Amino acid sequence: MVDRDLNRADPLEDFAHREITLGGKTKRVYVAGNDPAVIVMTEMPCISPHVARFARWVRDAGFTVYMPHLFGRDGAVPTTGMALRNIARACISREFRAFASNASSPVTQWLRALAAQAHQESGGKGVGAIGMCFTGNFALSMMLEKAMLAPVLAQPSLPLNNPAGMHISPDELAAVKARMEAEDLTVRAYRFEGDSFCRAERFAAYAEALGDRFEGRVLPDSAANPNAPMKNPHSVVTLHLVDEEGHPTVEARDEILEFFRMRLAA
Repeated sequence: MVDRDLNRADPLEDFAHREITLGGKTKRVYVAGNDPAVIVMTEMPCISPHVARFARWVRDAGFTVYMPHLFGRDGAVPTTGMALRNIARACISREFRAFASNASSPVTQWLRALAAQAHQESGGKGVGAIGMCFTGNFALSMMLEKAMLAPVLAQPSLPLNNPAGMHISPDELAAVKARMEAEDLTVRAYRFEGDSFCRAERFAAYAEALGDRFEGRVLPDSAANPNAPMKNPHSVVTLHLVDEEGHPTVEARDEILEFFRMRLAA
């Protein structure tokens, strides 16, 4: 993969820019790669150069990346002002329920349909997905789509007002758990120990609800990139990743890629 300046806007020129309509709603989706599909859902506030770098790592590991536009300006370098504006817009959007405990955001229905289409187009045993921050919980709700086999929750931050809340409706959670038990599936989740947006209470709630089907990984705060503009240790595989061999964040990234290989490879 070509090294890129993460402090400059990313044109995403090595992705196909597709307009995909599902359930009467059209979204731009950036697609690149070959073989089994992995849906990469951006963190707030946009598909930043750091998010695009992670998507390219997934592509180069042997997958077809589907990266939908969900909010913000695609490829932009985030700023504090941009983050505040996009969070405010998302919080009043009908697609998201940022403050809802025991309820799923409506956008997960579109994402489940995207998973089904991606499986048809890319083949393989099934589809993987990773949500980050604002979208972190979505991969679990997507398990209601039978093609979804490998969900990853990176610092799941919803609901914003309840550290122990789970952003999924009880009936969906029960259905997901039953499916994971029947098909011997698991969900992976990652957070930094001192993250103020995704706290220990949230992982504890998922562990209580899903038992050993929930595999949570907690990284020490000392592993977060100290040069990141955001000082709260938060973005495990993007902003706070330290791209050095053997580093805990790189090991987490590689563990996620191996999880996708294990579940999706023919």
